[in-house]
Amino acid sequence: MQKIAEPNDNLLPDVIEDDLYIQMPHIFEILLLDRTTSSTKRAKNIIWANDNYNEYGSESYAATAQIRQELITGKRGKLIMPRALKTAELQKKRTKTKAEVFTPTWIVKLQNDAIDADYKADDLETYTRRKWLEIACGEAPYMATRYDMEIGEVIPLMGRQGFLDRKLARINTEVVDKAEWQRLVELAYKSSYGFEWNGDSLLLARENLLYTYRDYYMDKWREPPTYGLFKAIAVIISYNVFQMDGLTYTIPLSGTKEQVQEYQLSLFDLDEPEKEEWIIVPGKRVRIMNWDTNKMEFFDKGVKKDERKHNH
Repeated sequence: MQKIAEPNDNLLPDVIEDDLYIQMPHIFEILLLDRTTSSTKRAKNIIWANDNYNEYGSESYAATAQIRQELITGKRGKLIMPRALKTAELQKKRTKTKAEVFTPTWIVKLQNDAIDADYKADDLETYTRRKWLEIACGEAPYMATRYDMEIGEVIPLMGRQGFLDRKLARINTEVVDKAEWQRLVELAYKSSYGFEWNGDSLLLARENLLYTYRDYYMDKWREPPTYGLFKAIAVIISYNVFQMDGLTYTIPLSGTKEQVQEYQLSLFDLDEPEKEEWIIVPGKRVRIMNWDTNKMEFFDKGVKKDERKHNH
């Protein structure tokens, strides 16, 4: 079986898209997919959802344009990078426009510890199956703290504090059978969710989760995973870490503003000018995978219609 080559960025936080595409082209394409709205076999990719890259092409890098492989590899191979490695100016801009901030690892630990305390007595199967969701996940530090969000340095396995990290660490400790290990690890990924507005941050989150699998696999089995195992995890990630506007439960920027013209008739003045009004047409509702039924369901399935309209 084909093994995954040891990547050049083993000790670096930033997964170089060129390396990922050269080593695993199909897996890289999976990480770019938007699974949330497509009702056809021809799935679309996640979108940029910000204007940070307009200088490279107003159409291809527009906020509503899809992130395609050729736009972030080759001469643009280092275009997308973690927040910690971005310029101070860009960090400030994204904080101002998208409220994007870094979360120090010690805060992630403190908050995840508080939630995790209630589940310490769970048996391994129950613990692995517990569903967690990181809202507005950015690069997903609450799921997997592969690197320090402040300084951008890779964190050793024993120091990682994400809720997926905790599941994988326990599986590594308690399981000795390789097939059972893989089953539980896939279950851990299927029960771990996150959503994010910005497409570049979403891709970073997906890459982090993919390489987190690699890290725990190699720590347990002292060899890299096969291509097939890596692909299986990538597919789960592409469903579970998705793009969404957390206020409207829709794809970012998919709503439209449409003009409505009302004609006001008068008995005394038939030439009265028309009145212009605007209505907001809701965007595309997000679907996510329910792995218990293997069916896609609307994320806002439990939200009342009037509340959904109010959010829009």
